[in-house]
Amino acid sequence: MKHLLIPVAAAFLLFSCSGSEEDEGAKAQSGEVTSSIDADADLSPEVKKEMEAERKRVAEEERKLEATMTSLTFDKEMHDFGDVAAETDVFTEFKVTNTGKRPLIIENVSASCGCTTPKKPEKPIPPGATDVIEVKFKSKPGQLNEITKTVTVTANTKEKTHQVKIRAFVKG
Repeated sequence: MKHLLIPVAAAFLLFSCSGSEEDEGAKAQSGEVTSSIDADADLSPEVKKEMEAERKRVAEEERKLEATMTSLTFDKEMHDFGDVAAETDVFTEFKVTNTGKRPLIIENVSASCGCTTPKKPEKPIPPGATDVIEVKFKSKPGQLNEITKTVTVTANTKEKTHQVKIRAFVKG
């Protein structure tokens, strides 16, 4: 029951507002019924104390999470293979540099299509160090002309995901 009271009380706090007297007059003329309440007035001291404790707990979790975060940069955000023959393997690397103060952990790399296969660094990247994300592209049968694919990188950074792209013009 306690856990239900906190979100309900928080919702009252977030959505309570007061309008101007002009707004109230216009609403009264239109026949609209309005009400305003002071959300804190009906809360018991115990609920207020629980809400404050929850706010502090969330703030502490955010602080701990931020302490583990770092930042990164890529040497390029797009690689253009140019013209490639259909159904042949082509490879590139995206160099990723840890520009933060904590070890960079690449949690996952995924591609927007099965024709693109990325490979992530397995070990954490120390601050200031660089490693590579390898990307292989092989067009599928019948996949011709300009192809653009996205590789999504998930890491322990404030912006949890980052994207790099590859492009190729597949000739038959």
